[in-house]
Amino acid sequence: MILTVTLNAALDVTYQVPDADWDGVNRVSAVHRRAGGKGVNVARVLAALGREVVVAGLAGGPTGQAIRADLDAAGLPSALTPIGGDSRTTLVVHSGTTALFNEPGPEVTPAELDRFLADFLELAKRAEVVVVSGSLPRGVPSDFYATLADLSEVPTIVDADGEPLRHAPKGRPTIVKPNKDELARAFPEGGAQALIARGAGSVVVSMGEDGLHAITPEGTFRARMPYRVEGNPTGAGDALVAGLALGLADGSPWPERLRRAAALGAAAVAAPVAGEFDRDVFDAIHPQIVIA
Repeated sequence: MILTVTLNAALDVTYQVPDADWDGVNRVSAVHRRAGGKGVNVARVLAALGREVVVAGLAGGPTGQAIRADLDAAGLPSALTPIGGDSRTTLVVHSGTTALFNEPGPEVTPAELDRFLADFLELAKRAEVVVVSGSLPRGVPSDFYATLADLSEVPTIVDADGEPLRHAPKGRPTIVKPNKDELARAFPEGGAQALIARGAGSVVVSMGEDGLHAITPEGTFRARMPYRVEGNPTGAGDALVAGLALGLADGSPWPERLRRAAALGAAAVAAPVAGEFDRDVFDAIHPQIVIA
């Protein structure tokens, strides 16, 4: 079982709007509403690939109920710790370009966080791999992902931004996965090597259409994409993380691990909503990705 942790779970709303007018009235051509947050998206991709998953995290209020209901409808097992605050909603407007609006999330109390930690420790005992990703709701310490990585006794991936990314190496996670902009903000000097120096086992940097850069115990690698895939990039990094989690679970060597992760990320761009990927795009691009 692969355990994904989404502390700031969300109800994701995606609007497809042809030729959006940001100063006027728009007609939405399609609407998608589903449970989201980075760890939920990772779990969706893993489940589509036939892997057993459990979604952990925090959920509360009417929005939290909608998140639970959607996970149940999708057949995604979840163990979300209840909280008093209402979970957040995110909005994606896709109109050639993509705009993402993220609510900050609820305020989490120390008692609620303690309950989550007890739930996490029980779930992690059954896991092959743990994936910890996304933003932190208010009230959660910025080094909490490092705490989870440190407590996990199985390979752990951390995908975070800002202060959670800066603190993540203290927990000695197996993989830290920032994108190039997140890495530049958190470590303007030192970059990926700074994460390694502070305790990360490996660092995989997603670089959009330029592929991946990875520093690993097996060496330093670049995954180069053969061509650009057009579409909605929201969730592409989560599909990439799903590929890395699969690599940890099946013990595949780093070059193949990176090739599959990069292909899943590209295939997710071709899908309409986060948490999905286009299998035809995956099959087409996977063998063409060059690892050097």
